[in-house]
Amino acid sequence: MEKYYIVDSSILPESFDKVIKARELLETGKSSNVSEAVKMVGISRGTYYKYKDLVFLPDEDMNDRKALISMMLNHEQGILSKVLGIISETNASILTINQNIPIHNIASVVISLDISHLTGTLDDLMDKLREFDFISNVQLISVE
Repeated sequence: MEKYYIVDSSILPESFDKVIKARELLETGKSSNVSEAVKMVGISRGTYYKYKDLVFLPDEDMNDRKALISMMLNHEQGILSKVLGIISETNASILTINQNIPIHNIASVVISLDISHLTGTLDDLMDKLREFDFISNVQLISVE
């Protein structure tokens, strides 16, 4: 189970605040890409990617987290159902599913999830999905 703390920012590295500012620049469109955003706030791309999904400002939406996952599935009957079962076991709620037509017996699928009640971590879920031969190229697109 993940633990969260609310702490005074004065005891945290300055880079945490800069990661939040860079993410804000990207979300508001004031910066068009990560390289530009990190230059504007004065951190490295590595620092941004290391902490971007881990540091947040407290707000009213903290209990309503969402994630977007992309993957490629073998085109066989029941495969999508198995993926949904894997996700369900982690207490994530499926918000939307977009599945493209299969090409060369592989279908591209993007699933948006409510991860507010996720048991374990998002990394655990991604690892579970990667364990199966019928799922490939599992990628976390974004987390809110």
